[in-house]
Amino acid sequence: MFAFRLQKPLASLLSAALAATVICCQPAYSGEAPAKRIVSVGGAVTEILYALGLEDRIVGVDSTSLYPSNALSTKANVGYMRQLSPEGVLGLAPDLILAIEGSGPASTLDVLRQAKVSLKIVPDRYTEDGLINKIKFIAREMKVEARGECLATAAAADLAAIKELRSHIGHKARVMFVMSLLDGRAMAAGRNTAADEIIALAGGTNAIDGYDGYKTISEEAIIAAKPEVILAMQRGKDSLNADAVFSTPAFKLTPASASKSFIAMDGLYLLGFGPRTAAAAHDLASDLYPSISKEAAHWASRVATADCRKL
Repeated sequence: MFAFRLQKPLASLLSAALAATVICCQPAYSGEAPAKRIVSVGGAVTEILYALGLEDRIVGVDSTSLYPSNALSTKANVGYMRQLSPEGVLGLAPDLILAIEGSGPASTLDVLRQAKVSLKIVPDRYTEDGLINKIKFIAREMKVEARGECLATAAAADLAAIKELRSHIGHKARVMFVMSLLDGRAMAAGRNTAADEIIALAGGTNAIDGYDGYKTISEEAIIAAKPEVILAMQRGKDSLNADAVFSTPAFKLTPASASKSFIAMDGLYLLGFGPRTAAAAHDLASDLYPSISKEAAHWASRVATADCRKL
């Protein structure tokens, strides 16, 4: 089988031609009337749109839009958020594109802007305020401010309840979030990451505090970090498991290995910083601290019960 790859100049010309076609044949979204054909890029963006009752306006989502579970099966898939093609997005004739910060590549975003389709970059800050602002930003762009205020209020109440739950925690567990493991070398989350913040929300301490972002660390660094718990994402057959982690020489020498403390959670739920973030922090805290099981059992998510879809 032979595959033909377009040369970059030709691909650029085709993208420009498609953009010109959209400009010619589709009225530009003025920003005044509510958008009716949305392409949603980013799992948290899609989750918020559904929570606001706007799923009927979505014509396409990216491959990280895993919640609700039917989003990918009922909407067109425009691909991975960092590898978008202008053809895949513009072919859906959207009047508004809501893309989470970090979406790309930049060349695709440039073509989308040239097409005069309204492109809004949704701020993505891994903080409590960042979550609330994300909800309000999307609601404002969709002209459903009352629904956004309802959802933001529920999310804020959940975060406040998690803060109260943290007050019952004594010793803070040292948690290492491992993104991947290759030949015994772990890619672990440092400061200013979604993993760092969710660990803090759950009442833990990030065992890695010497750098920002995600980096591959040495065996010596793993041992020196002294993690008491290893946290990882569930990724189907590619998920890390406790046996794989604790069989490596470096992790064998950690407190986490001695107690076999390993937690795996759904990636979007854990790190997406969407409306369910407080619930994810609750579940993580419950796993980290069995001693607070009584208090945790009384926690109830306001986001799960609030009906903000029809205001």
